[in-house]
Amino acid sequence: MDAVRLIRVSRHALAQSQTSREILTEAWQAQALTQAIGGLLAMKGPPELRGEAHGLCEAGGRGSGAIDWPALRSGDPEVAGLLAGQPPDLGPRAVRLTEVADARETLVNLGGLLGEVGIALVGAACATDEDGFYWQTIEAIDAADESNDRVRGLLRRLTVWERSRLQGAAHDSAAGP
Repeated sequence: MDAVRLIRVSRHALAQSQTSREILTEAWQAQALTQAIGGLLAMKGPPELRGEAHGLCEAGGRGSGAIDWPALRSGDPEVAGLLAGQPPDLGPRAVRLTEVADARETLVNLGGLLGEVGIALVGAACATDEDGFYWQTIEAIDAADESNDRVRGLLRRLTVWERSRLQGAAHDSAAGP
């Protein structure tokens, strides 16, 4: 599945999230998707972006490990109520990623998703009185913010790369045959 389509699926799932558990799960999903997109761009993206894309992959990997479900489940009864039942399905939807058809559109959409994740996590953090849950949410906010910084860096690098490519093409056509 194309990255932009997968990001849209994630944005929809986040928008439908009503509990703190669902929000944290979607934050994890967004970080796993960030890792996968970064990895794909590092392997198959423009050579000029591969180093920064590797950094995005690493940031997503750190964030996708930020949610400690067992620690959350063993805490306060209020949190236990939020997380009642089986552990969330932590299978990343990012495994369905097959291509990044348009790097710029993908990065713009991924940045939007990560921003929405951050906002949703702030709401979840403000709504809890349980200390462990609060700190897990803060760690997830930090992870989303770091990943979003990497996305913005990639967008800047992509803009510079595209401009230099256009200038090179204009220079070549002006030089003539």
